[in-house]
Amino acid sequence: MAYIIMLVGLFLGVLFFSFVFIASKRSGKYYLAPVVTFLFSGLIVAYSLFLVGGFEGMGYLFLAGGFFIVSVFGTLLLPLLIRNKESQHLNKKDKISLVLLPVLFFAIIGLSIFSQEGYWIIEQASAAPVETERYRISTISEGSKAITLLLGEKYLGKKIEVESVSKWGSTEIILKFVDGGEDDKVPIVQIGLNEINGSLKVQTTDGEIFKPIGNPID
Repeated sequence: MAYIIMLVGLFLGVLFFSFVFIASKRSGKYYLAPVVTFLFSGLIVAYSLFLVGGFEGMGYLFLAGGFFIVSVFGTLLLPLLIRNKESQHLNKKDKISLVLLPVLFFAIIGLSIFSQEGYWIIEQASAAPVETERYRISTISEGSKAITLLLGEKYLGKKIEVESVSKWGSTEIILKFVDGGEDDKVPIVQIGLNEINGSLKVQTTDGEIFKPIGNPID
């Protein structure tokens, strides 16, 4: 996953560098392309450390790493990229690029945000059944939530799968149960959530709804 994030950072860094480089033609200050790209990587690091923090902030550090690499290689390759050190007028191709590069840049960011699942499996195990089926909510690092599902004898010998977790509106977790578990035990799953929106609903693909233990939010 870290490599994928860094590759995204490299691609976004190239787009960012290219935009600043083309925009610098009018002034002839081409050195701004690697400098501004480097400073932008620093802003991402600051955002990761001071505003996000913890494990969730690690992804932004890899993203910043991509921008940093582009700024270093951009500096090394700058003499090869500059044909004329004097200021130049922007041609039609440059003007089109200055419109398309930001569109592509923000489209990739938006797509990355939209494609994030927003949840992860902390643990899957099996245990003895409980008398009352419930789920428990607990707070983990940086305010994220962990949902632990406790099941009764009805689910002996089953395995549990997370079918989906809603991204929009109130948070809804849909679970699917399949055969293949231990005959004398029930499955346990603990799901990590970045946040819970509205009233949390945990249910099966068959429509059975589980109730929380105590206060819905610790």
